Amino acid sequence: MAALNITAKDRDVWVASALALVALAAFYFSIKATQQHFDYTSRIASALMQGDLGLREPAPSWLNEMVPAKGRQYSVFPLGAVLSMVPVAVLQKVNLIKDFPGRALAALIAALSIWFLFRLSVVGTKSMPKRILLSLVPIFGTWTWCNLGFGGAWQIALGLAVLGEVAALYFVLVEFRPLLAGAFFALAIGNRTELALCLPIFIYFLVRRIAPDSRDLKSLVQHSREKSGVFVYFLIVPLALGFFTALYNYARFHSIFDFGYSHIPKVLQEPWYQHGLFSLHAVPWNIHKMLFEGFRDAPNFPFINFYPFGCSIFLASPFLFLIFREGGNHKVAAWTAIGLLTFALWAHGNPGGWQFSYRYAMVLLPWMFLLLLGNGPPKISAIEASLFVVSVTINAIASYQFLWTNQIHP
Repeated sequence: MAALNITAKDRDVWVASALALVALAAFYFSIKATQQHFDYTSRIASALMQGDLGLREPAPSWLNEMVPAKGRQYSVFPLGAVLSMVPVAVLQKVNLIKDFPGRALAALIAALSIWFLFRLSVVGTKSMPKRILLSLVPIFGTWTWCNLGFGGAWQIALGLAVLGEVAALYFVLVEFRPLLAGAFFALAIGNRTELALCLPIFIYFLVRRIAPDSRDLKSLVQHSREKSGVFVYFLIVPLALGFFTALYNYARFHSIFDFGYSHIPKVLQEPWYQHGLFSLHAVPWNIHKMLFEGFRDAPNFPFINFYPFGCSIFLASPFLFLIFREGGNHKVAAWTAIGLLTFALWAHGNPGGWQFSYRYAMVLLPWMFLLLLGNGPPKISAIEASLFVVSVTINAIASYQFLWTNQIHP
């Protein structure tokens, strides 16, 4: 039996690796990183390597979200997003690369995400074809394809956040390694701070792993105390990142909670921030952009066109209608995460700027993936196959129109 299990695990690794390699090539050659010149994070990472928290020289004119203060140009990206780009800064420093490699990074993130998605899919179904199909959906069957394909610092940060979420879920639910799970969770929250809202859900998953047979609160608490090291391993990297992020913020803007966005010149004068960066007044507009904004018709094939500032996620990816099916072992946790994150996204004044569909909702996809794993038939159904083809087709068209043509206009 042990030999069979090892063989099955090895097969999973090989299939995941092959799938990731195919995805790497497909993603790389299907995108054109039209926004990779927005390289905020790699520039600050280079400055950090020289002992500076910001740029000494004026930033290029197109980097209009830099904050001038104390003789420096500061980025509003969180520290985790900057640290994620240190390897890029190292490669630039030793002259192995010159420009920000947005296209390569986007493809690598897509490939690694699919690797972990496939490995995570074992918690829901044993059917190999269905696991492959479901693993491809979050990348090629949703707005991730186009938005990550832009290759700018904003999109790369979102992609890294998704990768961090998926990998953290894998190292909690499949291959139980709390330290690695915590490190990837830190990658996620370091690139998208709102993902800290998911911490209680990960703690819940940890508790269920170390005390699966507990039937009452007393037993649950006892098991948790006996294995408290699990929580220490999981939390050590996120807490360290949080501590250094607080220092990073304070050193720049004299507040541990101030990431600097409100200090961008004239940003609060923009109409969508008239009630502040976050406000309940922003909720209706975000709901419209995320759920109800439609397509535009076009006179020529493929007869559809897209608005550049939002589109319903369910029109962009009809496959996601399947998240509303009954069933699934993790549906309460997944829906809780989706609810918490969605409210945080809806409260933000700006729904996302130039984008296909609703790019911020990329961070919801790992939780939607959990729902899809547990709420369908054991093998691919006709409706799943059909919706997969439709979703991939829509996102292929969007990626082509946004990244390779000038067909998209405000």
